[in-house]
Amino acid sequence: MSTSTIHPDLEIGLVKIKVSQLERSVAYYSDIIGLKVLNQTETTAEMTADGQNPLLIIEEIPNAIIPRRQSVAGLYHFAILLPDRTSLGLALRNLAEHRQPIGQGDHLVSEALYLYDPDNNGIEVYADRPRSTWQTDEQGYYVMGTEPVDVDGLLELAEGKPWTGLPAGTKIGHVHFHVSNLEEVRKFYVDILGFEIVLTDNRSVLFIAAGGYHHHMGLNIWAGEGAPKAPAHSTGIDYYTLQLPDRAALQEVADRITAAGLPFEQGTDELWITDPSNIRVRLYVPAS
Repeated sequence: MSTSTIHPDLEIGLVKIKVSQLERSVAYYSDIIGLKVLNQTETTAEMTADGQNPLLIIEEIPNAIIPRRQSVAGLYHFAILLPDRTSLGLALRNLAEHRQPIGQGDHLVSEALYLYDPDNNGIEVYADRPRSTWQTDEQGYYVMGTEPVDVDGLLELAEGKPWTGLPAGTKIGHVHFHVSNLEEVRKFYVDILGFEIVLTDNRSVLFIAAGGYHHHMGLNIWAGEGAPKAPAHSTGIDYYTLQLPDRAALQEVADRITAAGLPFEQGTDELWITDPSNIRVRLYVPAS
């Protein structure tokens, strides 16, 4: 494996978002999305699917402002990956019962539902199609589309089955950001961190991944070229994490960051760096 490429066993870890009202957000992510509270303080809550590992940290920040959608560089959505289509059908039924406005798209590699939390934080809830069915074009990029989701088929899978929240096996599958400059983030995430390009139109959007996944990250300029960075006291993403399998994989990334001359903080099993859109990234090796 080339040391210029990030380890293929990388996974997205948890995501931390900022909100204006903690209790409102806890109720939303519990009742609407289907996560459970793992730990909670006066200002933060850790949300989990399996009752053991946090997927989402919510923090209430003082004097929060809620930016208009697609107005700043920052979170477009974080994407919750469910283990199978039946789970997606159950989630869809729950969203419908709560009368949530839902966007949707069959992307050929996956089926996805889209919504916004009360602070305009974008969320995708999705299930992958089998990797054996993913197609590539003549450039080697994945073939993705936006077709209508088979809603009836999903609801049929869920019929007669109880909703008990998101199941064990649920994880954060990818993150997608509005950015100010596509070339700037390509250099950061591809040239330095070592992600591979899996799809791009070379104008407005870039999908990147490790290990041949359809995308661990989406990057777009749909908020406009030169979109301003989100103010510190706005709702949105605080940081997200990238899990690597071992210290050697982490050190390879640290070496590339050092060679590029970028500032970062490194501990024994983690490093922190801020991307060009002012989003903090924690790369870490899980405790054995």
